[in-house]
Amino acid sequence: MDRREALKRTAWIMGGAVSAPAVLGILKGCTAKPTIDWKPVFLSNEQGALVTQLAEIIIPKTDTPGAKEVGVPGFIDQLVNECFTKEDQDKFLNGLKSFDDDARKEHGDPFIELDPEQQSAFVKKVHDAAVSADDSGEDKPFILTMKELTMLGFFTSEVGASQVLQYSPVPGSYKGCVPLSEAGNGKTWAT
Repeated sequence: MDRREALKRTAWIMGGAVSAPAVLGILKGCTAKPTIDWKPVFLSNEQGALVTQLAEIIIPKTDTPGAKEVGVPGFIDQLVNECFTKEDQDKFLNGLKSFDDDARKEHGDPFIELDPEQQSAFVKKVHDAAVSADDSGEDKPFILTMKELTMLGFFTSEVGASQVLQYSPVPGSYKGCVPLSEAGNGKTWAT
């Protein structure tokens, strides 16, 4: 059932008098909730959906696959579960919750329910504030930790290492002076 049909039926049932909050509730109820195509081990499904959306905003699909397509959210879930100390796990979860709470305060909805433009603008705002804070303390802002984990997961994936970076499992002989086009066209080495 589409939104228009839901509104018609609701208006018909209520005799044509539908309040604005009721219409808003119907429209929100008809919005598909984001789902994930991987099974979180450490994170809840809601947290996994948030991590998935954040990773995809940080490294979106372009002419190469994005973070979501190469499995970065699952990598982050596994890394936080297996490699982070309990204290660091708690910091990550608290940062994730705080990030979502801030989106809710600013927009009235959880981050995952915002439209893509609002999501991107919110991530940019939080990221820019974290970068300009010049905080040299040990507690890195959540968004910067998320960016670091996303980039680590992406650039250590096969796609990131071979399609975005140069990858040569067995480098050849040394050639000291070659044209840029023969040296990878400016791509950084993955090894």
